[in-house]
Amino acid sequence: MKAMVLGKLCDIRKNPDPLSLEYLPVPEPGPDDVLLEVLACGVCHTELDEIEGRTAPPILPVIPGHEVVGRIVKTGDDVESGRVGERVGVGWFYSSCGRCRYCLEGNENLCSEFKATGRDANGGYAEYMTVPQGSAFTVPAYLSDTQAAPLLCAGAIGYRSLRLSGIENGDSIGLTGFGGSARLVLKMVKFRYPDTEIFVFARNPDEREFATKLGAVWAGDTDEESPVRLRSIIDTTPVWKPVVEAMKNLAPEGRLVINAIRKEDIDKEYLLRISYPEHLWMEKEIKSVANVSRRDIAEFLELAEEMRIKPEINEYPLEDANRALSELRRGNVRGAKVLRMD
Repeated sequence: MKAMVLGKLCDIRKNPDPLSLEYLPVPEPGPDDVLLEVLACGVCHTELDEIEGRTAPPILPVIPGHEVVGRIVKTGDDVESGRVGERVGVGWFYSSCGRCRYCLEGNENLCSEFKATGRDANGGYAEYMTVPQGSAFTVPAYLSDTQAAPLLCAGAIGYRSLRLSGIENGDSIGLTGFGGSARLVLKMVKFRYPDTEIFVFARNPDEREFATKLGAVWAGDTDEESPVRLRSIIDTTPVWKPVVEAMKNLAPEGRLVINAIRKEDIDKEYLLRISYPEHLWMEKEIKSVANVSRRDIAEFLELAEEMRIKPEINEYPLEDANRALSELRRGNVRGAKVLRMD
């Protein structure tokens, strides 16, 4: 099979071709695994974090990719019957211990033995991959392969972020950064909380204009103050400045939810600008989002079908994975980037 393989960590700005095209044996599923013929795989900012060393160290060499849509072509001996031929999706969650407190309460994303697809196990930048059967979720039929792929991370992590925000209908919410995940969150808010006003913070004027077209009542730059104090803000950026700026826009008891696997160090000096009375006083909270659970993926796919979400996408052949990553690194993110298997 063809696969795009990461052999070593690097800075994509200095090495725009971090992945090499290799021909590898098709993997065999273990007893509880399914073998997928990969149909499409999204290209996520988390791949940049993996390649540039901002996540927990990946196994090397590794096949990246955790927004995978595939068809089950073979199953292990312990897999329930009837799954061959099923079209499924695989997200960032690959496996966990299944025994600890967090796993038993449905928060397996917090398990100390958590494994991530495309980091701790080979992912979907390939023509085939294996995954535990419990981590392969039925994809709604209304979605094409490439439309479904970005929902498995941007959608699922956005869904978890919204759950952790704790908002109720009528509460005000802010979104800082307006990439693919934030756009999906905006749509979810409008669907589930119709009386909630949405405020968007983004440095790009085009993104601010797009946010108002999608239904935001206000859109300003990252360091602007919102017209009202907000019950919750979800941060989807890879940097520190929006975190510090967002805190001053929270209402008393407000919660900032940080939806990022790691923060880049390019602007870490902003952390030194935190003022207790301006940013933290009045019982404000900061909550991080750590990965996603199986529940997040399954429930979001059900919600996506109910809402008939169809993300804007840009397709690339598998061999162009490096080009897609480089474009993502430069900030050319209008529309999710998806690798298609021909």
